[in-house]
Amino acid sequence: MSAPSTDRRRWWTLAVLSLTQLVVVLDGTIVNIALPQAQAELGLTDGQRQWVVTAYALTFGALLLLGGRIADYAGRRRTFLVGMGGFALASLWGGLAQSAGELIAARGLQGVFAALLAPAALGLLTVTFPSGPDRNVAFAVFGAIAGSGAAVGLLLGGVLTEYADWRWCLLVNLFFGALGIAGGLLLLTESTADGDNRYDVWGAVTATLGLGSLVYGFTRAEHGWGEADTIGFVALGVVLLAAFVLVESRVAQPLLPLRVLAHRVRAGAFLVQAVVGAVLIGATLYLTFHLQIVLGMSPLEAGLANVVMTVATLVVVPFVTKALPRTGPRPFMVAGPVVAAAGLLLLSRIAPDGGYASHVMPGLVLIGVGLAMVFVPLQNLALTGVAPHDAGAAAATVNSAMQVGGSVGLALFTVFYADAMESSLRAGAAVPAALTDGYAAVFVAAGVAMLLAAVVAAVTVRGPREDLLPSGDGPQVVHVG
Repeated sequence: MSAPSTDRRRWWTLAVLSLTQLVVVLDGTIVNIALPQAQAELGLTDGQRQWVVTAYALTFGALLLLGGRIADYAGRRRTFLVGMGGFALASLWGGLAQSAGELIAARGLQGVFAALLAPAALGLLTVTFPSGPDRNVAFAVFGAIAGSGAAVGLLLGGVLTEYADWRWCLLVNLFFGALGIAGGLLLLTESTADGDNRYDVWGAVTATLGLGSLVYGFTRAEHGWGEADTIGFVALGVVLLAAFVLVESRVAQPLLPLRVLAHRVRAGAFLVQAVVGAVLIGATLYLTFHLQIVLGMSPLEAGLANVVMTVATLVVVPFVTKALPRTGPRPFMVAGPVVAAAGLLLLSRIAPDGGYASHVMPGLVLIGVGLAMVFVPLQNLALTGVAPHDAGAAAATVNSAMQVGGSVGLALFTVFYADAMESSLRAGAAVPAALTDGYAAVFVAAGVAMLLAAVVAAVTVRGPREDLLPSGDGPQVVHVG
């Protein structure tokens, strides 16, 4: 095959893999806009409504490390095709769901296949563009898709919900799946990783069940922190996660080598990423509810209203990228969460009769600016001081932290929302005012979490500037959610 033909094939491969990235990321947000309609049609409770989002994020985040290992050893092309096909079928099930249980189960299954799909696509991208300027361009395109996927999901969800039906927010994945499978069969070549191909099954089991139990225990806390099932599930989650740490310390091929977490800077980056995930997945969901349920926006209007935050992020990212080599990551990692926290606390001023331009948009702009300041250095900090053979695990961990943080954060935010809303109702507030009080409580909690993230960054992100900014053609970190 001639060189120009090979180059064209590589860039078409990038298009297919970027489509995969878009599908995985946008499905984290596309159903957010549709949830009010889905809740009304299927009779979901507020707790079940939360699990439509949590089921996807939790299974995706908890299984991402295992998915990467499967892709490396079973074959990245094969895993890609299985993941894309399974994701499409799970989406079909969710789009045809007739009950809350079916919808939640389908969303969880989507997360399982996304955990296969995302690392397979990233691995294929790495071997397709092994080095040089083309590699930088490819990862820039892939990363741009990751950064804009959430906004695309909100917009597409708004369009489909308003002009078709909420079910098309899931059924649209059949179209993406068909394109992905066709492109994969035509363009992708098989590749596997060298070395031992033993799977850390017990690590995957204890991590997934531990996180699931912990999140479920938090959701039960809306009935009281002292209730037996709340204490029981939270305690079981802690025990299972402790078992996960024990397993990882003893197996030959752990899903998450504990040395990846032992580095102070990387550990701080993972914690900050978990809080960012909680804000992006949890807090923005309740903003969507406020826009539609209280302010009466249509699904499309709500989707457009949320995009302001993404636009602010995209505008600021180039400036942060340019300044980072001079300043190092620490100033941005500390200031970014503070700016985002200011935006969240500003959002807590929402009122039933408050306007979008006066009560919502300023806060969204600040959140977007703050997140941009965090996203750029976080890409590098995830690989600070990491050995080459641990780079894949470190990259997967920062992406897992996003999804798991979102799951835990959403569970806790739901408790704050329910408590504040019920207190307002007991005090005689009208329903719109009570809902607004609930949403405001979520924004306050998220703002406090971001301030704590700033403290974590201030304590952990320390060291010579050159040591905190890895460079070269080594492994790249790309967020998948």
